[in-house]
Amino acid sequence: MALLPEDIIDRLIQMERRIQALSTAVNTRPSFNEIRPFPPSTTRPTLRIFDNHNHEIFADDVATGGLARPWLQLMPPVDHLKEAKWPSTTSTAFTAIAQSFNPVWQPRMRLAMYTKASSGATGQVKVMVDGQQFGPTVAAGQTFDHTGPLPVDLATKFGKVMTVEIHAVVTSASGTVYAQPVSMYGTQT
Repeated sequence: MALLPEDIIDRLIQMERRIQALSTAVNTRPSFNEIRPFPPSTTRPTLRIFDNHNHEIFADDVATGGLARPWLQLMPPVDHLKEAKWPSTTSTAFTAIAQSFNPVWQPRMRLAMYTKASSGATGQVKVMVDGQQFGPTVAAGQTFDHTGPLPVDLATKFGKVMTVEIHAVVTSASGTVYAQPVSMYGTQT
């Protein structure tokens, strides 16, 4: 049979099939459960994620696997059952009784600590971050448990060290006020 010229309908049907095939190919994405280098390599790439201020907020550990950044600080074990070993003061003016230095990775922090006053004494405990109060002032004997924004400028302080201090005061004529942190970590907005 001789080749006959295609009519316009046949040509439109072929074009529609080609457009459908192209559309399907363009909208088909590979799964995002693995990051591969371009062009392909035998080694896996380092994964790094930066925020809008060009701070490296996440990186993997290429040597052994796992998380490289941010490194997360862990609290050391403490004897939370024997108040006599806790940081304490007998001062009648707010006094720093414990201090730590921590990198700023997240915009908020959670800090929980036990507080206590010796028999017959009263007092208060508060937390200071870089010289500014973080959370409420609590009466000795209450648990301090506060999650809130850090009183620092995250854009300029990111990755740098902040100073966290526990301050306590005896508000009665005499006695001792104790405080023992039991949990502290950064958290997201």
